[in-house]
Amino acid sequence: MLLKLSLTGIKGKLRDYLVLFSGLVMASAIFYMFESMATNKAFLESNSIISAVVMIFHLGSVLLAIITLVYILYANSFLMTMRQKDYAMFMMLGAKGRKIAQLIFVETLFIGLLATVVGSVFGVGLSVVVNQLLTKQLDVQVQHFSPFNTEALLITFVFFIILFLVSAVINAGSMVKKPILTLLRASETPTKSQRKNSILFIEALCGIAFLAVGYWMMTQANEVGLTALVIALVTIVLGTYLVFHGVLIFILQLLKRSDHLVLKKLNGFTFSQLSFRIQDYTRMLSMVAMLFALALGALTVGLGFRNEIPKMTEKTSPYDLVLNNAQKATQDEVEALKPIENTTYLQKEDDKTVYYLKDQFNSKPLTAVVYEKNTARKTKYDGNKLASDVQAMDGLRSLELPSQQTKEHQVVAQERFESLDLPVKQLQVVKVKDFLAALPQLKKLTVENEAINNKELSDSAAMGGLGQKVDAYIVFNGMFSGFEFMGFFLGIAFLTMLASCLMFKILSGANSDVRRYAMLNKIGTRKSLLKASLRKEIGILFLVPGILGVIHVLFGLQMFTTLLSEPYSGIAVPFTIFFVLYFLYYVLTVWLYSGIVLKKIK
Repeated sequence: MLLKLSLTGIKGKLRDYLVLFSGLVMASAIFYMFESMATNKAFLESNSIISAVVMIFHLGSVLLAIITLVYILYANSFLMTMRQKDYAMFMMLGAKGRKIAQLIFVETLFIGLLATVVGSVFGVGLSVVVNQLLTKQLDVQVQHFSPFNTEALLITFVFFIILFLVSAVINAGSMVKKPILTLLRASETPTKSQRKNSILFIEALCGIAFLAVGYWMMTQANEVGLTALVIALVTIVLGTYLVFHGVLIFILQLLKRSDHLVLKKLNGFTFSQLSFRIQDYTRMLSMVAMLFALALGALTVGLGFRNEIPKMTEKTSPYDLVLNNAQKATQDEVEALKPIENTTYLQKEDDKTVYYLKDQFNSKPLTAVVYEKNTARKTKYDGNKLASDVQAMDGLRSLELPSQQTKEHQVVAQERFESLDLPVKQLQVVKVKDFLAALPQLKKLTVENEAINNKELSDSAAMGGLGQKVDAYIVFNGMFSGFEFMGFFLGIAFLTMLASCLMFKILSGANSDVRRYAMLNKIGTRKSLLKASLRKEIGILFLVPGILGVIHVLFGLQMFTTLLSEPYSGIAVPFTIFFVLYFLYYVLTVWLYSGIVLKKIK
C-alpha cells in the first residue's frame, strides 16, 4: 500500500523527477567521460609530450568527483523538498518511521542506480560524439582514445553506488528524525537577513581587498611560482565569499531604500526575495563563481592552444611549401593552390659549392624568419645581401636539402652562373592565401616532393624536425591537441555541473514561493508581472556569479602569458559558446521554476 502511494506521488511529480533524473544521468555521463580519459594512460601519453598532463588529469578527476558530490547533495535536497510533504502525509495516515525510512532509502538508491546505468551508456555515446567532433571538425589528432573503457565504467559505478548509498542513508535518517509539523511547514520558513551596514561594509572592503591581492598574485605567477598560485587560490576564494556575503546584501539594502525603484512594478517583492535568499545562497554562489571561472578558463585556454598552433607554425618557415627539384607533374597541383607567391630560384651544385643567380634574388628577394629577443619577424634579402651576409645566407640554407646545407654558397652574376658546366636545379618556394584551408593539398605535395627527391627529406633529424611548414604544423598540433581536448572537455563538464547545481538549488526553494506568488495573484497582480519578477530574480542569481567568474578568468589568463603568445586573442569564441550554454540553463531553470510556482495561477 505504501509503495503504491509512493508511486502515485512520483507519478504526480513526474516532470520534476524527469528533471532530477536527467541531471543525475548527465552527472554520471560526464563523470564516465572524464574517467575514460583520466584512466587511459596510452591516450594521455600519446597526445602530449608534457608528462605533467597525466597528473593534471588525475587532479581534474578528483576535482570533478568533489563537484559531483556537491551536485548529488543538491539534487537529493531537491528530491527531499519535493517529497517531504508526501512523507509527512504517510506518517499522519499511520505509517511507521522505519517504513518511511526504508521507502526513502529504496527510492533514492533506485533512482541513483538507474541514473548511473543510463548515464554510463549515455557517456559512451557522448564520448563517441566528442571524439568525432574534435578529430574531424576541429582537426585534433587524438590517438588511443576508446569510447568504451572498462576501468572507467567500473570506477563510475563504484563511485556513484557509494555516493547514492550515503545519500540514501542521510535522506532516510534526516527525514525520519523530523517531526511531522516540521516536514509540513519546512518550506514556509525563510532565512532572515539582519546584519548591520557597518559589518557589511567591512566585509565588502575585505572581499575586494582579498580579490585584489589574488588578482595581483596571478599576474606574478610566472616570477613567484607555486607560492603565488597558492596565495591567489586562498585569497580569491575568501574574496569571492565575502563579496557575495557583504557587497550583494549591502547593495540590496541600498536598493530597497530607493522608493523610486521599490515602487516600480514588483521590484520591492523581487528585492525582498533576493535579500533572504542571498543569505542562504552565499556559499552556493561563491562555489558557482569559482566553477564558472574554472570552466570558462579551461575552455578559453583550451581553444587558446588551438589558436597557438598556426601562429607557432607560421614562425618556423616563411613559405608554405618548399619544392627541391620538383617534377613537372607537381606544378599543376601547385597552380591549383592559387598561390599568392610562387618563385623558382635556379641553382647549380658541385661537390663543394652551391651557386645561385644574384639577379633572381634582386628581382624577387628571399623571405626569411629572423629571431631577435625571443621574437620572430620576417625580413627580405636581395642578391647583394645574400652574397655578403652570413646570417642572410643561413635563411637560404634552411630551405635546401640537408646535403646542400653543409656546402659553401655563392651568389654570382649571370655570366659566372652560365659559365659553370653543371646541371641546373631548382629551388621553388610557394605561399598560399590560407595555409589551413590548403593543408590537405600541401601535405600531399610535401609527400610527393620527398618521393621525387631523395629520402633525406623524410629524415626529420637531418631536417631539424621542422623541414616543411606542414611538418611543423603536424608537430605543434600533436603537442597541443591534448591540451585543447582536455580544456574543451573540462569546460563543458564543469559548466554542466555548476549550472545544474545552481538550477537545483533554486528549484529546491520553489515550493516555498508558491504561496507568495499565489497571494500576489489574489490581490490582483498580473501574471505577466509575476513572470517578469521571477525572470529577474533568477536572472540575477545566474548573472552575479557569472560576472565575477568572468573577472576571475580575465585576470587568470595572465598566468598563461608564457604558454600562449596572445592569451586574450580570440576569447570571444569560447566566451560566446559558454554564455549560450549558460543562458540555456537559465531558460530551463525559469521554465521549471515557473511551472512549480505559477502552475495554479490562471
